[in-house]
Amino acid sequence: MTTTVTRSSTDADPQDWPGIAFVPSGPHNRIAAALAEKIFVAAVNRLPMRVTYDDGTVHGGIPRRTEGSGVPEMRIHRPGDFFARLGDSGLIGLGESYMAKDWTAPDLTAVIEVFAQRAAHLVPVPLQKLRGLYLPKPPRRERNTTANTRSNISRHYDLSNELFALFLDNTMSYSSALFDGAGPDLLAARWEDFAPAQQRKIDRLLDQADVGPGSRVLEIGTGWGELALRAARRGAEVVTVTLSSEQKRLAEERIAEAGFAERVRVELKDYRAVEGEFDAIVSVEMIEAVGYEYWGVYFQTIDRLLAPGGRVAIQAITMPHERMLATRRSYTWIHKYIFPGGFIPSVRAIEDITDRYTSLRVRERLSMGDHYAQTLRLWEERFLARLDEVEALGFDEIFQRMWLFYLCYCRAGFQAGYLDVQQLIFDRRP
Repeated sequence: MTTTVTRSSTDADPQDWPGIAFVPSGPHNRIAAALAEKIFVAAVNRLPMRVTYDDGTVHGGIPRRTEGSGVPEMRIHRPGDFFARLGDSGLIGLGESYMAKDWTAPDLTAVIEVFAQRAAHLVPVPLQKLRGLYLPKPPRRERNTTANTRSNISRHYDLSNELFALFLDNTMSYSSALFDGAGPDLLAARWEDFAPAQQRKIDRLLDQADVGPGSRVLEIGTGWGELALRAARRGAEVVTVTLSSEQKRLAEERIAEAGFAERVRVELKDYRAVEGEFDAIVSVEMIEAVGYEYWGVYFQTIDRLLAPGGRVAIQAITMPHERMLATRRSYTWIHKYIFPGGFIPSVRAIEDITDRYTSLRVRERLSMGDHYAQTLRLWEERFLARLDEVEALGFDEIFQRMWLFYLCYCRAGFQAGYLDVQQLIFDRRP
């Protein structure tokens, strides 16, 4: 338990960034920081990376003589602050210490990928069983009840339409693209390939859901309107729901400009409040914001709204079932700074829940995690190239480091195989 805090060496505004402006301290934290240092050093000495300190200390499974050879390197500049944060809040502290510049990395994604590949083994098993006693717990105010969900969504998606436009392609799609290639061709994906790859992803979902002229389509999670637009171009009648007022505003503008205002209705509404009957229900990377306590309600709602003979197409980020079970009550850096209330399901969890609580069944699925890694790479490159414009919008250096850590953190997860993204197609069991 942290008893006191000291001012960090950063210039962080304590009102905007309290977790960055102050470093945990006090007698309890000194013990926790010492333990964190022992665990960290023991872990990295087994990993294919190098950790260097400004005083010349080197740790890691890669010897010092390999300097400059391209191996992942983590540079710790303020070890005292770094381990104080790590001891206080685990992986939240790892992200906060990056935001505070306690450590840096020439290739941030590569460093995080090494950790992600061995996530289940970094902390000794006996201590893993005790983590619930000392790591932060999810705040009740971030549970995805009907009262809280709008606030959770707003904290991310209402940041600024202009910010998202700086690094997204012109479809304004904020989910994995589906590129036309695999292996080396996929690794060579360019910005020019991006918008067609996003449209290919959407078109595959609409094809699998049998969306065509006259289809009654429900989209859960509007984004900025691209899927609704492409469904309307097929002659469908679309209801799309979102809890982001900023997304609703821009989606309606884009829909009106395209001439489809009479075919698409954008509603500021929780998915649980939707009424009606739909031939196709489509949802792209929205289930991650539902919260694991509400997955049953989510699929029961879809089951209730689906017309006889209808189909469901969902694109979902997934993780291995064992890791999902081990982390479902954890409060992470992603929760605190990026997606409050979110949680990533496993394919097994989705199949189990739909089998137990609904008449839905998974008929087909496509794994495309490698495509998400390249999607994130292109977002990262675009974001870094436009940092001056990000700053001009009022997002300070700490925000920029936070956003970069988020993009690299996610990309590392897909490259390591810790995360995947699936297109899952459902119909009803006979």
